[in-house]
Amino acid sequence: MSQAQETGAVAPQMPTDFEEIQKYCSNISDNAADARYAIQAKELSELRAEVDQRVKALEEKRKEYEAWLKRRNEFIDKAQDSLVDIISKMKPDAAAAQLVLIGDEAAAALLLKLNPRMSSGILNEMPPEKSAQLARVIVGAQSVGQPGRKPQTQRANQVQ
Repeated sequence: MSQAQETGAVAPQMPTDFEEIQKYCSNISDNAADARYAIQAKELSELRAEVDQRVKALEEKRKEYEAWLKRRNEFIDKAQDSLVDIISKMKPDAAAAQLVLIGDEAAAALLLKLNPRMSSGILNEMPPEKSAQLARVIVGAQSVGQPGRKPQTQRANQVQ
């Protein structure tokens, strides 16, 4: 005799019908799918909050860099204007000696800011190779600024 029969308790019957098993599984699968969806939605909202936080931090950094760049550009403009004033008050031979020692682009930019008479005097005092190089930089910068015009660097190197 079984223990359930001895105690008088009714033993639960196991469903043997295949349809009942399918109903049970389909009922559970809907709940499981809902639970998975809720977990995924929660994870997505957490990820979205994290991305939003990172975007906000990046925007703050961008603003910080823009402010730094603005201060830097203002400083460079002031320094360049001061340097133009200093060079314009120098004698052409002394100014040429100084401009030979700095980079070609910086020297060309300074020469463009000076009046033509001063620039020509300085170029005249420079070694011919250096003054020709600065002239090429100036011409190249001007031709880049004009749309539809190709730089003529090869032609400048040829003797006609």
